[in-house]
Amino acid sequence: MEINDVWKAGDPYEYFMGRWSSLMAAKFLKWLDAGLGKNWLDVGCGTGALSESIEQHCKPMSLSCIDPSEGFIEQVKQRILITGQFRVGSVENLPFKNESFEVVVSGLALNFFQNLEKALSELKRVSRPNGVIAAYVWDYSDRMDFLRYFWDAAYQIDSKSKVFDEGLRFPICNSENLIKAFEKANLKNIESTKLDIETNFKNFDDYWNPFLGGQGPAPSYLASLDSEHKEALKSNLQERLKSESGGLVKLLARAIAIKGKFK
Repeated sequence: MEINDVWKAGDPYEYFMGRWSSLMAAKFLKWLDAGLGKNWLDVGCGTGALSESIEQHCKPMSLSCIDPSEGFIEQVKQRILITGQFRVGSVENLPFKNESFEVVVSGLALNFFQNLEKALSELKRVSRPNGVIAAYVWDYSDRMDFLRYFWDAAYQIDSKSKVFDEGLRFPICNSENLIKAFEKANLKNIESTKLDIETNFKNFDDYWNPFLGGQGPAPSYLASLDSEHKEALKSNLQERLKSESGGLVKLLARAIAIKGKFK
């Protein structure tokens, strides 16, 4: 079955995932420790969570961004103030000259690249000698809690939901597989780690409502259900999720980060 994930409009994405992406971006950059005053490229930039964090924390000399979604790029343009290029395009054919950037990064996007080997080849092409290439992805199969609760509940009402589950669909979201991919790309000095953030929801509605926006695999799957199955899934989730006093739902989100150098 071919699955086409919907990633187009910025506002629904921000409500569903963007608020957590911003927290993770800052944690990733602290671990990356790439230095100040560099020329950066953010590949698969989405609505600009990582780009904005680069601008705020890394004092880049320049910052360029690329994403296949025109809607996302328009939103990035509104967030980034410094000099850079904002392009709609594919990671497999980057519209940048050879050896253009000192730091090339990708946040929460590697698993959506159709041809990862070709993508990494392009990242190397636009990276300067001894440049840093780094990325991070959600740990979908283990500690991306708010999605794991969703898919575990979905299995109970619809066995076919498994084909949509990022934890099963994206084997690259695994430390060992990420390292192997970077090694195959002949990157050197490879390091990988796991980064955790808290994803706290004010109440069940704050958890549930972002899934109604239709952006990404889980919301797209939810939109495909009839009203009866939607209600069954919602009820199942309400039973599974434990809330604290006042209705607060505290969960954890983990990303797997990796970096290497192109020599």
